[in-house]
Amino acid sequence: MILPRRLRLAIFLLTRSFASMLGIVLVTVILGLALLGPVIVPYPDHVAGGIDLANKLQSPSAAHWFGTDEVGHDILTRVIIGARLSLLVGIGITLAAAAIGVPLGILAGLVGGPVREAIMRLTDLFLSVPGLVLAIALVAALGPGIVNAMIALILVWWPGYVRLADSKALSIRAEPYIEAARVAGAPTFRILWRHVLPNSLSPLIVKMSMDVGQAILAVASLGFLGLGAKPPTPEWGAMISIARGYLPEWWWYAVYPGAFIYAAVLGFNLLGDGLRDILDPRSHRG
Repeated sequence: MILPRRLRLAIFLLTRSFASMLGIVLVTVILGLALLGPVIVPYPDHVAGGIDLANKLQSPSAAHWFGTDEVGHDILTRVIIGARLSLLVGIGITLAAAAIGVPLGILAGLVGGPVREAIMRLTDLFLSVPGLVLAIALVAALGPGIVNAMIALILVWWPGYVRLADSKALSIRAEPYIEAARVAGAPTFRILWRHVLPNSLSPLIVKMSMDVGQAILAVASLGFLGLGAKPPTPEWGAMISIARGYLPEWWWYAVYPGAFIYAAVLGFNLLGDGLRDILDPRSHRG
């Protein structure tokens, strides 16, 4: 079977870059663990918080590859199950933020005037406070928990999509085909859906790929501060928060969840770089 030319070019651009291939491998592993986790974990009863005090704080061994925690949980099991939670939360936050920010940004850039002024000033209001600080304040107001952490991060994330979509809409709205659609009497919503959004997808896809990794890191940060998931939920940041009380003697307790956070963030960032090479021809000229 002969592959379409654009698909062959995309595969070439990805495979020629070691960084892009590493990103694909890391993201594929995280996705695989998220999908197959409940089937492949060695100690399924430890997912729900089963206690095995006879094996607490065991160092890595053949029986427990990543060692055990303070109540005997197999850390490998809980890290694998944590991949599903982290991935779902990261993707959920990114999709929700984009669903709020992209339509507002495109509307602001296309319509302009008082509408754009109102949307952009609201965006500036959220962007004036550092993201993590605002998220901590929102979770403190809503109460700790993984759902409230997601809500807080969605409220922190959407302004970035407004900014990006607005800049793309501003550059596109002067194009002749947009003016022709207006003269033909096409409603604003149709112009947004049929013309502006498809031409804004490339940078949005790249940003969303990178933001999944950043959302995973942000959720882990809130979990580390005690504002995210609560035990016995196997969330990477919460695991590190508990593990810090056992450092440095029982180092494996913190190292392996931290390594998975690092791998997830690195993988999605490298994948985003690879997608940018494909979707933005200017990035790989010469």
